[in-house]
Amino acid sequence: MPRIIGVDIPANKPAEIALTYIYGIGRSSASKILAEAGVDSVVRAKDLSEEELSRIASVIDKNFSVEGALRRQVSQNIARLQDIGCYRGLRHRKGLPVRGQRTRTNARTRKGKRKTVAVKKGVKERRG
Repeated sequence: MPRIIGVDIPANKPAEIALTYIYGIGRSSASKILAEAGVDSVVRAKDLSEEELSRIASVIDKNFSVEGALRRQVSQNIARLQDIGCYRGLRHRKGLPVRGQRTRTNARTRKGKRKTVAVKKGVKERRG
């Protein structure tokens, strides 16, 4: 398994697909990186030379925020929203959908497993 910027990428996949295993790099970013590094996108990751891997790593370091730095940046952005007390920050804090989705139904990914609430039975009036 080749290693690029501290991440093992799968050896048997094309280089363009293998780069997407790095957090912060998608398909379009991967194709731009390979074009700038001068590497063919269909070559398998295991067939990349050390020189090609170093060119890819240098392009990523120069132009992209990836892995730990990107995760830190995202968490800082969320913390900033929570600190200023804006609507999006409050939604993050409560664990509810942030982007305006409905919550009456669905939203199970954010809300978690259903918490069933028992229905209290009222006292029935007696007729006598």
